[in-house]
Amino acid sequence: MSISFMPLADRVLIEPTPVELKTASGLIIPDSAKEKPLKGKIVAAGAGKPDEPMTVKVGDEVLFGQYSGTEIKIDNGTYLIMREADVYGIF
Repeated sequence: MSISFMPLADRVLIEPTPVELKTASGLIIPDSAKEKPLKGKIVAAGAGKPDEPMTVKVGDEVLFGQYSGTEIKIDNGTYLIMREADVYGIF
């Protein structure tokens, strides 16, 4: 998958993991009750700051805060862009 967007400095572009549409018992979750995803895959990353190199890389599965990042649409897809500091960890 090729993205036509390159984040600057310490920012990363994340493709959020899809939200579950059904519970384990088969109940359909309405849109109003769905939670924002907290996991995703890094699809693009900046080069880092001169004094702080990036610790994450493209392809990493990461965990981030519920209200972290800004949702943007690129190439018919929805992504989150955020600073590396908003990423809690790598799976």
